[in-house]
Amino acid sequence: MSLTLTVLGTASPHPGPGRPCSGYLVRGGGAEVWVDAGSGTFAELQRHTDPARLSAIWVSHLHADHNADLLAAVYGLAYGGLTPDAPIPVYAPGDCAQRLVGFLGGTDTGRLSGILDFRPLYDGHAVRHGNLLLTSRAVVHDVEAYGVRIEGGDGRVLVYSGDSGPCPALVELARGADLFLCEADIDEHREGEQVHLTPEDAGNVAREAGVRELVVTHVGPTLTPEVATSRAAVAFGGSTRTAREGHVLSV
Repeated sequence: MSLTLTVLGTASPHPGPGRPCSGYLVRGGGAEVWVDAGSGTFAELQRHTDPARLSAIWVSHLHADHNADLLAAVYGLAYGGLTPDAPIPVYAPGDCAQRLVGFLGGTDTGRLSGILDFRPLYDGHAVRHGNLLLTSRAVVHDVEAYGVRIEGGDGRVLVYSGDSGPCPALVELARGADLFLCEADIDEHREGEQVHLTPEDAGNVAREAGVRELVVTHVGPTLTPEVATSRAAVAFGGSTRTAREGHVLSV
């Protein structure tokens, strides 16, 4: 199976009509991985696959616009008739399970064990599902956060920034990627704050990393996706497009 990226949601910091928060379905090599579970993305995921068939769930960090729909997934998998044959591995920062059971009114993470299998991310974490290799790198943000490099069995490479400020780790992660899915959340940096990327930052990372194509996502309320993509394209100087809900992109 060729490596594909299905855009489930791109909004920041909250969902809008027809625009869920960050979430993507990556398919290839016999695997299906839900990458980030922002608000509204569980419903969109069901347009494209049966959630019980997921090989894994990967969560970049624990801000709600990237993980809140894990709660919807729990209800769907536990009570909605979508129960998987085996618990789905969830790769996320270490206290993700504790936060989730807190929303359910408890502290015992064991109540999730029949449907989700939480495994903590760390810098350099690597795991294979089917012929997909997922390698995570810690990036700069205001909470523990990771980007991911996903390599298919045919050598194609997809890289996702998650939420990140400018940092060498992001350039290294994106090096030579065929498709670089990158946030461009902010119009400009506040003094002393480097926890998100401007469109120019996204373009510069793509250029320094030598990626083949830049796809701009997670554009915040001070920009429009069109403006962010245009500005990123100038900085990158290569093929640049906007992530749109429902689009399926071949890597």
